[in-house]
Amino acid sequence: MFDFVSFFPRAVVQSIPLLYGATGETLTEKSGNLNLGIPGIMYVGGICGVIGAFFYEQSGNMDGFLAVLIPMVCCLLGSLLMGLLYCFLTVTLRANQNVTGLAMTTFGVGFGNFFGGSLIKLTGSEVPSIALSATSSYFSRSLPFADRLGVFGKLFLSYGFLAYLAILIALAASYILKRTRLGLQLRAVGESPATADAAGINITRYKYVATCVGSMIAGLGGLYYVMDYACGVWSNDAFGDRGWLAIALVIFTTWRPNVGILASILFGGLYILYLFIPTGTNLSVKELYKMLPYLVTIVVLIISSMRNKRENQPPESLGVPYFREER
Repeated sequence: MFDFVSFFPRAVVQSIPLLYGATGETLTEKSGNLNLGIPGIMYVGGICGVIGAFFYEQSGNMDGFLAVLIPMVCCLLGSLLMGLLYCFLTVTLRANQNVTGLAMTTFGVGFGNFFGGSLIKLTGSEVPSIALSATSSYFSRSLPFADRLGVFGKLFLSYGFLAYLAILIALAASYILKRTRLGLQLRAVGESPATADAAGINITRYKYVATCVGSMIAGLGGLYYVMDYACGVWSNDAFGDRGWLAIALVIFTTWRPNVGILASILFGGLYILYLFIPTGTNLSVKELYKMLPYLVTIVVLIISSMRNKRENQPPESLGVPYFREER
């Protein structure tokens, strides 16, 4: 029998890294930048948080506030540097965005594996992983009264603060894009940078800020995965395809961060559905269930293309470098 009370919290926990990555990528793409380096940025955000937490734990004096602040600051700085690198290559030097993004994903994974492996050697661990359980306990701590509220508390109040922060960031991003002058100008940059430039909007500034902020948001997804989902355990190559699923989620939500909240839970549920549906020893059926998030994205992409509504389409100048001389 399908156990929804056990399934839903696990789907939410799976969805949070996807939501962070999708929200960050949506802001980036609204500026006209197609950042396929999101998987690498999430990886760098995760390992930078691990580095900060590792050396703070080694100091021996654990303070709850600093145990949370130091990994978050390290994560945001690492993700910011990745975003700046991407902008320098694609906006300033006008390099191909697809190639740059893929290269940054490869670089980010290599960066994380190198420093992750170095930390594992420092600990002298017999297993290829680092356990930061003390720091993780602060990130995964749920609301104190969640246990007293029964099923409601387990379904909605049993998560760490980064889960609720992801929802707030998605709602704030949606409000900014739809309801503010800043969001209107950002969307104008992504749709027609020549027109926005003629209106006096600084194209370079908007692309840099949107991409760097989006990268920092995506990096928090990597930090959440390590500190909350994985209970503070870092293992090389453990992220799987979550970064690519986050990019797929942007298409699924048709570039709307608020829709991404429910869509990410759907993706998270589809990602682990094979664990809750009895398939016996038939491994091929389990592999088919694992394909569901990608199949759903393809179906949505086909349907949105057939409807041909402008609001369901990507920014018109997405992935196209802007040459002011051609305006």
